[in-house]
Amino acid sequence: MDIIETIKEQIANNTVLLYMKGSPNAPQCGFSARAAQAVMACGEKFAYVDILQNPEIRANLPKYANWPTFPQLWVGGELVGGSDIMAELFEKGELQDLIKSAVQKTDA
Repeated sequence: MDIIETIKEQIANNTVLLYMKGSPNAPQCGFSARAAQAVMACGEKFAYVDILQNPEIRANLPKYANWPTFPQLWVGGELVGGSDIMAELFEKGELQDLIKSAVQKTDA
């Protein structure tokens, strides 16, 4: 399977998906740590992909997403953004609402 197809499949099959450096419990950069903390604080299950373990995804996702940096949060098949956007949305309470409503739609 081609790497873009793999990325599309990951996004389609996971309501909340975080592409990051490292894992939520062992992030490998400050931005990924902030992003993972914000998503975990929303209280819903989420999937993640460690781009350091997946160099093909690391190389191709920025082109596919039209977003140059990591981490990247995808909710309900849509790119939310990077750690600054996630932190901003979290502080306003919008990230929690976005994630909860996407998860509820999937569970319904």
